[in-house]
Amino acid sequence: MSLLSIFISAIFILNIILAVAVVFLERRDPSSTWAWLLVLFFIPLLGFILYLIFGQNLKGKKLFVWGDLKKIGLDNLIKDQIRHIEDGKYEMATEEMKNHRDLIYFFLSNNNALLTQDNELDIFIDGKEKFKALFKDIENAKSHIHLQYYIFRDDELGKKLIDLLTKKAKEGVEVRVLYDEMGSRRIKKRSFNKLKQAGGEVEVFFPSKIPLVNLRMNFRNHRKLVIIDGKIAYLGGFNVGDEYLGLDKKFGYWRDTHLRLQGHAVFATQIRFILDWNQASSRNDIYYDKKYFPDINHNGKVPIQIVTSGPDSEWEQIKYGYIKMIASAKKSIYIQTPYFIPDASILDAMRIAILSGVDVKIMIPNKPDHMFVYWATMSYIGELLKIGAKVYIYDNGFIHAKMMVVDENTVSVGTANIDVRSFKLNFEVNAFIYHVPTAKQLVEVFNEDIKMSRRLTYYQYLRRPLKIRFKESISRLLSPIL
Repeated sequence: MSLLSIFISAIFILNIILAVAVVFLERRDPSSTWAWLLVLFFIPLLGFILYLIFGQNLKGKKLFVWGDLKKIGLDNLIKDQIRHIEDGKYEMATEEMKNHRDLIYFFLSNNNALLTQDNELDIFIDGKEKFKALFKDIENAKSHIHLQYYIFRDDELGKKLIDLLTKKAKEGVEVRVLYDEMGSRRIKKRSFNKLKQAGGEVEVFFPSKIPLVNLRMNFRNHRKLVIIDGKIAYLGGFNVGDEYLGLDKKFGYWRDTHLRLQGHAVFATQIRFILDWNQASSRNDIYYDKKYFPDINHNGKVPIQIVTSGPDSEWEQIKYGYIKMIASAKKSIYIQTPYFIPDASILDAMRIAILSGVDVKIMIPNKPDHMFVYWATMSYIGELLKIGAKVYIYDNGFIHAKMMVVDENTVSVGTANIDVRSFKLNFEVNAFIYHVPTAKQLVEVFNEDIKMSRRLTYYQYLRRPLKIRFKESISRLLSPIL
């Protein structure tokens, strides 16, 4: 037998073994199982390599551990809230909270997402305004700065931020920077040398152990968090890079949504950062210190739960939150998302809402930043157009916001897109907000964005060229693993 025959036979056997593992051992959902089987058998050798890089499963693995968590007393607060909600004795300050009691309970019991009601928030939809506020807060920091981004560019904005962090480190402020290696693959580690020399600490999430190859390409930390002195937190869609200031010629103006939080919701974002940091750190773990959780006497009125999800979770908490919000809608649903690749459960929930007379408005970009994802998005959008969804194509640059508003009283803003990657593969964080003024403010933002968008009708969608139909079909077939 020739070497070529032996090689082909070995690849064939490996494919069979891997196919058996995908079907019988990993217990994936049927759609992703079929997608991987197609990849394995139609492109045997390359398919095997792609599976090693993209197809691993982290379900059930304990990745985030912090031994000092009990010192905060969070577990007792969560147990008390759960018990009082079950007894009907928990005092809910707003009607929206009462209407979403089951959603609040779900996040409490399955995600340890403490409900806090003393919060104040500011909404940023423009990158320049967001970073102007962030730089000001960093400049005023006295104790510590915890900063985490999926994408951190070594461009003008990135260098300006590193310089400011270096300055604060020299002043004696604790500075920690955590970034994702895949999202920030263009940045060089030496970019942080001055910050490190000044006493700042930098860690990388799931770094590659093999040069130029990362076998955890699918499982990325997509969260964007900043916590300053334990009193101010930032959360949302903006990363660090000039494109987020609208300076990239390809994308033009960058439209995103980001929150600045004050109140006890900051503690939840602080815990999330510490958990992520300690997972990434091999030697500089964060231990409990009162300064990270200072006394807060805030008079805000916004009820918030900070909810996280990831491939290590037993449940897809943020996705389930989206489903509960959609299912609860009586009048309207507003959605802004750069990627719309819903699984069957989300798609069914939206179909039911539309067919029940709920006014569903969805806004997506007019251009792709990931080609297959864009055409898959258009495929699913077509289904909802057919039954009455109103779809708007944002033409004033690129819309990257991840926002949902239901009945103008409940909001979700964060890092999770409506796609399989955010639901199952990425580590995400969203704020679920039960507050009419905040909801109405974001509806006003949506309506202003409509002025810079064009409505896509089902008639227009049906008239798309055959070439585009083909792209949509192929992309949709691959959507479970995009």
